Formats: sequence, C-alpha cells, structure tokens
Amino acid sequence: MKEIRKVISVIVINEDGVLSRIAGLFAGRGYNIESLTVAPIPESDFSRFTIVTKGSERVLEQITKQLHKLIPTYKVIETQDVVEKEMALVKIPLDTNMSGLDAILKGYNGMVANATEDSLILMGVDDADRISNFLKIIKKFNPTEIVRGGSVSMEK
Repeated sequence: MKEIRKVISVIVINEDGVLSRIAGLFAGRGYNIESLTVAPIPESDFSRFTIVTKGSERVLEQITKQLHKLIPTYKVIETQDVVEKEMALVKIPLDTNMSGLDAILKGYNGMVANATEDSLILMGVDDADRISNFLKIIKKFNPTEIVRGGSVSMEK
C-alpha cells in the first residue's frame, strides 16, 4: 500500500496530560509521528497540535477517528488546504567559504539568526519539501549542527 503524508491539526482543551495521551494513541497502535508541534492558542483555553504522519488511507482514517474520540479534543482539522511551514537552524563555521550563501538564504526565506566569533547560525523557513532541499544544499558549507523544527500549519 502507498504511504501518504498527512498534516493533521488538533485543537484540544489545554490541560495536563494531553500530549502524553496523543503520543500514547499513536504509540499504542504502532503509528509514527513524523513531526509534532504544540502551542497554546492565544487568549483561549485551547492548544493546537500540528501532527505530521504517514500511512495508508485506512491507517490515516483510523488515526483521525481515534483523535476525535480523545476526551480533551475540541476539533480535528483534516483539510489539506493549509499553509504549512517548517524551520531549520544550521550552524556553520566562519572559516567556511561563504560564496553563494546569500542567494541560498534568499531562496529559502532564510537569514543569519546569530553570529559568534567562530560560527554563524542560519535559519530557513519554508515548505517541508523545500526545507529538505535547503538542508541538502547547505551541506556544502560543512554544518557542525542542524536542528529541524516540526511543521506548523493554518487552514487557508
């Protein structure tokens, strides 16, 4: 069966233990979470989970049904008509040849996030596939550390 990548947003009541219950739902059924981002919704009692997972249509349907049954769940948003972004931070040594770096950063909504006397920390923000490409391209600058954040999404 073909695996499909799916972004699921879940609005939950912001209470203790919700994260472990959602993670337990996935783990207990052998499903994998590709990325997970959680943040409170400003001026409310809710939090938004953005979960990226992969599976067959049947598995993804089962995941969604189980999320609906979770007690603190307020709403599960399944639409794929979303704006989705990821962020990556990359540390490169200052003694690296920086030729072409500016063009790469511009191409991936990037910038220099921090600089020290021996390294730069670069930030790229873009679609998940484009962040993967950014990380492939940036390898020519000999990164010493890479941190990739999870997806965040919002319905259009």
